[in-house]
Amino acid sequence: MVSVTSQISCAHCGAPLPVQPGEILITCSYCGFTSVVETGKAFEFEHSLILNTLLPTQVFDTIKEWMKNSFVAPKDLSKKSSLIEQNLVYLPFWVVSGEATSHYKGIFERISPPEEREGDITNHYDWMVLARTQTDFPTRSYHLSLEGKIPFEATKIEKGAKVLNSEISAEGADEHARDEISNLHQYLAKDRVDRITDIKTNFEVSGTYYLHAPVWFLTYAYKNKRYQVLMDGASDQVIKGDLPGEDFKLI
Repeated sequence: MVSVTSQISCAHCGAPLPVQPGEILITCSYCGFTSVVETGKAFEFEHSLILNTLLPTQVFDTIKEWMKNSFVAPKDLSKKSSLIEQNLVYLPFWVVSGEATSHYKGIFERISPPEEREGDITNHYDWMVLARTQTDFPTRSYHLSLEGKIPFEATKIEKGAKVLNSEISAEGADEHARDEISNLHQYLAKDRVDRITDIKTNFEVSGTYYLHAPVWFLTYAYKNKRYQVLMDGASDQVIKGDLPGEDFKLI
């Protein structure tokens, strides 16, 4: 099914804003003003930006260095791979900050006889939630440093880069963060007891803000097959990359 794009005008500068189905926030590519699609009102949360540090000519060379340092990649991969396509996309994230505390009870079965144990897990989080609904982006593998964030400025976005808009509200992001942190604490508790009998997690949100971060989406070819690599545009670190396996040969 082909998605239908509608168009509204920026409430700040009057520029046309193409809106994709499902988007609830939209950022003007001309002036950087962010507004709520349904009401057209100004966005009330902090909107930040992480800057891209890579030139387009540097991206594939950086990927080739990653290939050379891989223990599982074919030895000739960096020399014989060819670039098919690369695109810079600024992905939207909600960053939910707060402290999570879990109290757990369980059975420690690694000794005999087993014994009941309980304890607490407390951590502070700046939890990133990708603000898109239909995606398999590996957010938990994306170790983005938030220290370099600046107020969002449209003039800082490279010409030709794509800026995606949010399909998730701040409230939805908070709920998503709570669920994921609860699952994480359950996983951490299982390292302390073998069988959990009860666990309760409380996440106190201290702040939520909206963030756009640069990710390079790259496709390369090797031996007539295509592979994809996702790279952090701020740190030039590979987030996720497909590698061909070595050909198996009988000696």
